[in-house]
Amino acid sequence: MMALQDAMRRKRANFSLTGRRQFRTAGDRSRLALLAILLLAVGSVLSLLFSVTTGASNASFLEVTANMAGSGDVLNARDRIIIFYIRMPRAILGFLVGGSLAVSGAIMQGLFRNPLADPGLVGVSSGASLGAVGIIVLASTFAAPLYTLLGIYALPTSAFGGGLASTWLLYRIATGNGQTSVATMLLAGIALGSLAGALTGLLIYMANDQQLRDLTFWGMGSLAGATWAKIAGAGPIILLSFAAIPFIARGLNAITLGEAAAFHMGVPVQRLKNIAIVSVAAATGASVAVSGGIGFVGIVVPHVLRMSIGPDHRFLLPASALLGGSLLIFADVLARTIVAPAELPIGIVTAAAGGPFFLWILLRHRARLAL
Repeated sequence: MMALQDAMRRKRANFSLTGRRQFRTAGDRSRLALLAILLLAVGSVLSLLFSVTTGASNASFLEVTANMAGSGDVLNARDRIIIFYIRMPRAILGFLVGGSLAVSGAIMQGLFRNPLADPGLVGVSSGASLGAVGIIVLASTFAAPLYTLLGIYALPTSAFGGGLASTWLLYRIATGNGQTSVATMLLAGIALGSLAGALTGLLIYMANDQQLRDLTFWGMGSLAGATWAKIAGAGPIILLSFAAIPFIARGLNAITLGEAAAFHMGVPVQRLKNIAIVSVAAATGASVAVSGGIGFVGIVVPHVLRMSIGPDHRFLLPASALLGGSLLIFADVLARTIVAPAELPIGIVTAAAGGPFFLWILLRHRARLAL
């Protein structure tokens, strides 16, 4: 009798353990996410190679790969200049900008717990645009000493300063008694974005003909002016913002349950907000400075990944960086080949693809958003 009872207890224990394991693994997509990140990393390398081997030059994929691997001078002088001084800086800058916009969108969506959030939602992009336009228009006036002092860092630094200034104003408005209201930050961001847009319009009104032409094409987004100097100016700022990912990923996972729940789980919510917003301001500011206005990457990429690999920010943020960079590279290749020998602004390509997808997201979440 005792042996029968022991056997039944062991059977119940095994069943309970199996059930718990099944419960844990039923919604666990960590292996899928790791596989996706690996595939995206490989895809990123292939997209870079595809970008530098696509265009008017006759250099083939194998020739460029062999040259990069150090297998002799298989490229002539003309092709080497096109590949290494025009296409490669453009591809690397596109990858950095696309990755930063996608990561910024994923962070903002996690912080606001809203799939429609992106850096433009809280005025960060508008503030960065104001800083960039300001240094372009005023570089020949009283801002000339600052422009000369900063050199190649003038544009990304000014854009970052504009984004950071708008962020600081948001905190001053939305923070009280040591706590930041996300709802107040959202509404204040819309107001500050409108104000920054008005000031940007005033600066454009003051611009001369050449500056006006430059600002017009810059506002539509383009990677046509990519150089190694621009990468040296914006790249470190973007990479520093990427360095914050390991420190905020778990906190963003917790904050999806609500700020109160995250606080009781031991997450320093206020410090998490500070790191997240400053990282977004840095990445967005540097990206806007070197590429102009490129929309929808920050909304589309995180949403696609969240549907496929899950909402875990430990995997979502690095995957967003890889997919965002690759998608912007392909968008840039399309922009410079679809109407060759002319070139479309890349912002037109991303808007044409992202606009319908944004509407689909809006309709999909209409019930939950009470629209």
